[in-house]
Amino acid sequence: MWETYLIISALLLILTVLPKIPSSHWVFRFPDFGKIQITYFTIITFALGFIIVKTEYFWYLQGLLLSMIIYHGITLIKYTPLYKVKKHPQTSKSSKKYHFISANVYQFNTDFEKFISLINKNKPEIFLTMESNGDWEKALQVLEKEYPYQHKVTLENTYGMHFYSKMKIEDSKTHYFVADDIPSIEAHLKTEDGFEFVFFGVHPPPPSPTEEETSKERDGDILSVAKRVTEIKKPVIVVGDFNNVAWSKSSILFKKISHLIDPRVGHAFVSTFHAKYKLFRFPIDLMFHSEDIFIKDLKTLENFGSDHLPVYCEFFIDHHNDDQEERVEQADSEEIAEAEEMIEEGKKEDGERDAVVTED
Repeated sequence: MWETYLIISALLLILTVLPKIPSSHWVFRFPDFGKIQITYFTIITFALGFIIVKTEYFWYLQGLLLSMIIYHGITLIKYTPLYKVKKHPQTSKSSKKYHFISANVYQFNTDFEKFISLINKNKPEIFLTMESNGDWEKALQVLEKEYPYQHKVTLENTYGMHFYSKMKIEDSKTHYFVADDIPSIEAHLKTEDGFEFVFFGVHPPPPSPTEEETSKERDGDILSVAKRVTEIKKPVIVVGDFNNVAWSKSSILFKKISHLIDPRVGHAFVSTFHAKYKLFRFPIDLMFHSEDIFIKDLKTLENFGSDHLPVYCEFFIDHHNDDQEERVEQADSEEIAEAEEMIEEGKKEDGERDAVVTED
């Protein structure tokens, strides 16, 4: 029992320390994804420690585990209702409430009707699909009458992306910031009540043993989006499968460079992947917004057959409310230089992806 306690404690320590090492290799980046689970296991190990046979090193290990719990807890508590943030009511100067759904549909998921039913049930004004290929585009044609404005990037490499809107798309473009097979969508929208905003859909590649060896392309891509956001003078929403967590170094840098706000703070983790395994689910489908965007609700919806749960958001726009200015963080000159370096590293990285990916 003592040996098991010792081995688990050592493993938890390694998983806690690895993300602090400045390497982009997936081995060092992946433990960030499991910070919630690592914290739970650390708490359980700490509690079980009191029922084992105590040695002269017992209290040192318990102290180490308690320190790890506090270390993780300081970060994670920000993404719970225990961390209080101010609520913002709508006023007569605000826009109406609008809604969007963001969903990584999983390219090889053929349960198209289940997703279409999800859209018809929730009736968002806009929705974004990721990993949507030609088969998904064809299946979603039944929604085009209800969503007459679209921006489509049809790919068969699991990085296709489709955007559908009831609102008028005044302008839209596809960006390929770090690679010619990794798109991001930028759509300029105008609501019925005259408010304008910009919607970004992103889906960078993940660092993992089965995909990209490093996080360079992912980090370069999202920081390129952050840099582009600073050039836009309208309210902005950035959403998608970031293949990243909100507390990682690159996500924090993204938030500071873009001057956007993370709506998970003071709300919830909103964990999305893997849809089938609740205890091992990571919050990697992220959202950020500018200070003129106010979030009323942010949550996951039911599984429709993908490996990701869809994200649902209710929001409104208010140019006359500056209460959220204090939540905007600024990057210093060193962080700006670091972001530029990460963008260049992302562009130089060769992802070596197949143009057409088939399910194993």
